[in-house]
Amino acid sequence: MSVDRDRREIDRFLSERNVSLLSRIGFVVELLIGLRKQDFQAAGHFVQLNWKDDPLPLRWLKFAGWALYQVWVNMPLGLHCLDIRGRVSRTPMWLEDENPWEEHPWRTDGAARFPSRADVVVIGAGFTGSAAAYHWMRRAPEDRRLVVLEMDDPASGASGRNEGLVVMGRYFKMVRDTVGKNLLEVRPDLDTDSRKQLASRFAKVYCQAAYQNAELIEQAIEAHGFRCDYNRAGWVQARTEEEQKSLRISARLAEKSGCDDWTMIESSEARKLTGMRLNHPAGFSKQAASWHPAKWVWSLLREALESEQVDLYTRTRVERVVPNKDGYVVETSRGTVACRHVFYATESYTPMLEAAFHDAILPMQEQAASGEGGPVSMKPHIGISGSWYFAGRYGNEVLWGSGGSRVSDREAGRNKPSRFLTRYAAAEMRKHFGPYELDLDNEWSGTVGYTPDEYPIVGSIDGKGRWIVAGMCGSGSGVSFNGARCIVNRILELDDEPDDYPEEYFAPSRLLDPANHQWPAV
Repeated sequence: MSVDRDRREIDRFLSERNVSLLSRIGFVVELLIGLRKQDFQAAGHFVQLNWKDDPLPLRWLKFAGWALYQVWVNMPLGLHCLDIRGRVSRTPMWLEDENPWEEHPWRTDGAARFPSRADVVVIGAGFTGSAAAYHWMRRAPEDRRLVVLEMDDPASGASGRNEGLVVMGRYFKMVRDTVGKNLLEVRPDLDTDSRKQLASRFAKVYCQAAYQNAELIEQAIEAHGFRCDYNRAGWVQARTEEEQKSLRISARLAEKSGCDDWTMIESSEARKLTGMRLNHPAGFSKQAASWHPAKWVWSLLREALESEQVDLYTRTRVERVVPNKDGYVVETSRGTVACRHVFYATESYTPMLEAAFHDAILPMQEQAASGEGGPVSMKPHIGISGSWYFAGRYGNEVLWGSGGSRVSDREAGRNKPSRFLTRYAAAEMRKHFGPYELDLDNEWSGTVGYTPDEYPIVGSIDGKGRWIVAGMCGSGSGVSFNGARCIVNRILELDDEPDDYPEEYFAPSRLLDPANHQWPAV
């Protein structure tokens, strides 16, 4: 059996190397005809990431050379790997399972009435909103009611469109560098050493909170027997020769800071764990896990809705939040709800409800695709990524994808994937796994929220009753569960559990009013 498989791979490799001129021309024509707005947006973001220090004409000249290589050499080599036939669904693979909370509660109770009052209104039923409901069930007294409002169905946004990993957040060096860069603008009063010291403190607090988040997730899954395909096998991130120095520094800083989930492994170990064929050491997040993200959200809601303190209303769009003397009035497509507290679990959608977050929470499009087949050597249950793509095996299907670009506030949640990026990520995957056969069945995009310093916000918006967890930069599974726990405890004025998101680091004022934010002492 293995001999036949090896022979097929050799035949496929030889056929790749003999892609005809006509096939290449046809491929280029197909790509050009299929280019859409999202492709050009992604191109602009890619140029900014790679050549931002070059003069503008030189940036685009370098991009033109890169693009020519991709469409004429790299991607055509993968023509024999990726099979695209007929209509490709834009439904994420995670949402092909029946959603138990679809059109809740009206699907099963046509006489259900929309509430007029609640203690807390949570806007959004993804990772954060479902976590808020779960922790409210766990902590709130019987006479205090929390209502979750979702404009579509639970997990229909970014929580159901991702790569299926419980991440340990970002590693120490990455957080330190993004925060440090932003401090140049918001804290010009600090000298270089003080700024570096403060950025390092931000990184450590972030990592510690993310590690605790991962432990709390595992504890909840075990305690309730959630069936969300959870498997804690780690996440391997391939690095190029040019990235080796940065990798060594990041691993050394992680160990020195005590944030040592992140480490460096040899290429042989990376191949054993993932099946990737690498020429250089890789980064490794030891405690990351794979799961079915939508089933996680649905499981949290199932547990929460068994209590009398939590209600869920789907397909209910929140249009405006208006303060009044008793708290707030939440205006929706189904009516209004008066409440004492509003919890924004809206991530990239937040600027459409709260204009102050324009340019503070940036909607960034990311995308993924899935299909049956894929590299034979790809191991299941482990996170896999290169510099510009991510992938994973889930049963008979392989999921792969790539980051994209910033979109306007009104385009948050956009499901318009770039076929160019799908092909590009598939070609990058071929470099690490060799030839493979993969049918493209599903292709989708979604938006995540980025902050200017790529550091999340967890806290009170107005110092009163508006709360938020957002700006998780594609690491929502590494922040949302613990973040929601801390907000629920603050609303209930409970202090018997650790609060891992101190205001001096995570409060929204860090972004909205940095001059008056209470920064950590240096």
